[in-house]
Amino acid sequence: MKSNIYVGNLSYDIENSDLEKLFAEEGNVVAVNVIRDQDSGRARGFGFVEMETISDAEKAINNLNDKNFMGRSLIVNMAKTSKRKSYDRY
Repeated sequence: MKSNIYVGNLSYDIENSDLEKLFAEEGNVVAVNVIRDQDSGRARGFGFVEMETISDAEKAINNLNDKNFMGRSLIVNMAKTSKRKSYDRY
């Protein structure tokens, strides 16, 4: 089962490939998405990493949370799922 991880306090100079390389050391990475500003294209300081298994995700969280990476102390935890409400139109 795939697991989605939130990664915060990222460097504004980070690329998807930087984050993928870091997390690949902890397990199988399925996808990486560094969130970027629409106007400037600069990283906004957070992103998401999808790991192949829950055990890979837990290992990454345990090993990378508070780790210094590109001059910043990372915040790494399980991503919260969005529960969007759908409303009927009248």
